[in-house]
Amino acid sequence: MGLTELLLLSVGLAMDAFAVSVCKGLSAGKVSFMNAACCGTWFGSFQGIMPFIGYLLGSAFSGIIDRFSGWVAFIILSIIGFNMVREGFSGAEDESADFGFKAMFPLAIATSIDALAIGVTFVAIPVNVLSASALINAVFAVCVIAVITFAISAAGTYIGGIFGTKYRKPAIISGGVILIIIGIKSLIQSLIK
Repeated sequence: MGLTELLLLSVGLAMDAFAVSVCKGLSAGKVSFMNAACCGTWFGSFQGIMPFIGYLLGSAFSGIIDRFSGWVAFIILSIIGFNMVREGFSGAEDESADFGFKAMFPLAIATSIDALAIGVTFVAIPVNVLSASALINAVFAVCVIAVITFAISAAGTYIGGIFGTKYRKPAIISGGVILIIIGIKSLIQSLIK
């Protein structure tokens, strides 16, 4: 996976967090810098931690994953992508104005579960951005995911305060479509090898 794919993957993963951040901004009404930083920190941190855990789990089972790498990536990314598209057409997000631990922790977990599975795909489709070991590339990838999610979530909080939930559905659907496309590309590349 190159830098362009990593950036697209990061944006796709951040769409759930963006949608929740928009709802948080909507419920807060007037959004402060601290509100936006809170959403960005919670969602960015968990979007970074979860794929790293997934990578470690995937590494433990790398022998199996290597044989079916294209299919593993395709199946995981497609399931997550289709779930995001389905969620984009339905389902309500939490709209509480509470930015405390009890409100944010479950939301951070819920929006980053998909990222755990993405971390497993880093074993199937190694990140090749730096001229370094697979572990260092994976750490770089999770940092990119965390930073992009932080920025998108913080922006989503402000956008929610201004525009409300108008862009929630398109954001989640776009993120899902991006993940599906990356999954299809991975499958095609593994079949051509």
